[in-house]
Amino acid sequence: SSDHTWNEHFNQLCAYKAQNGNCCVSQNDAQHTSLVGWVNKQRLLRKNNSLNSNYIQQLNSIGFVWDLCNHSCENEICSAVKGAVKQEDRSCNADREKE
Repeated sequence: SSDHTWNEHFNQLCAYKAQNGNCCVSQNDAQHTSLVGWVNKQRLLRKNNSLNSNYIQQLNSIGFVWDLCNHSCENEICSAVKGAVKQEDRSCNADREKE
């Protein structure tokens, strides 16, 4: 059932927190790729008001971070994302200068 699958992922997240001290699964974490996809999906579902309120409560109870960029433990990831965007801007400008 979907509940069973959700609980499995939730338990993985709890184990991740026990190991790392937080619920901030890095988007680049090759060891936890299925967990990365799952946490992203939970954020998206909540944003769209589609996430079961029991699930929200369970995630809140372990300190799940809903908004990555407003949370200190993910600042490096947000910076990396913003940095990547800046890189793209630079390459676009460089292309324009060549013309």
